Amino acid sequence: MAKKKQNLKQSEDNLGAFESTLSRTEQFIEKNQKTIIYVVIGIVLLVGGYIGYRSFIQQPREKEAAATAFVAEYYFEIDSFKLALEGDGKNAGFLDIIDDYGSTDVGNLANYYAGVCYMRLGQFETAIDYLEDFDADDNMLKPLSVGLIGDANAELGKMEEAIANYEKAAKLAENEFLSPIYLMRAGLAYESLNKWDKALEVYNRIDKEYYGTTEQRNIEKYITRAKLKAGK
Repeated sequence: MAKKKQNLKQSEDNLGAFESTLSRTEQFIEKNQKTIIYVVIGIVLLVGGYIGYRSFIQQPREKEAAATAFVAEYYFEIDSFKLALEGDGKNAGFLDIIDDYGSTDVGNLANYYAGVCYMRLGQFETAIDYLEDFDADDNMLKPLSVGLIGDANAELGKMEEAIANYEKAAKLAENEFLSPIYLMRAGLAYESLNKWDKALEVYNRIDKEYYGTTEQRNIEKYITRAKLKAGK
């Protein structure tokens, strides 16, 4: 009986505490209701504004940018890189698309195209600028852009920067198609600096981690040469 009374008293205490908390919550809401309403309205406006922006501004601009880029992409495909960059007087080039649609996905991709065009035109510093402005998170285009920055640095004789980008590209790719290619370029760049121990490390990685690839099938001669040069 005493235990039942104790349980009943504990339940009444818990209920009282709950009611007290509820009362304080109601008081807080009543006291701050204007602020709460403003916060809720702000959230609704932000969410609604974002949805409206995507639906009525961003998506139509994406379509417009894609239509505008069509001719520039055609010139790129036929290796008319200057026309692809600057346009033909009637149709926009990638530089115009970057200026006019830089906030769109198409405008972002135009940075990559522009970087490749400048690479092919031998303007390596400018190529690096545009490739660094290109933003991607996939495991193909991103490593390709980083690898191209490595190529541009190599063309400029900046071999340390080239190596850093080649190794970064190999890590970003994490696949048997691109990674061994960029590791191979890193190894050759190490050779150009007479860093034969580092070249050997890279070649051994290709041999162990990328078995069956073209680079791995041809790696033995590079390993042998690096060992001889390193005195191993």
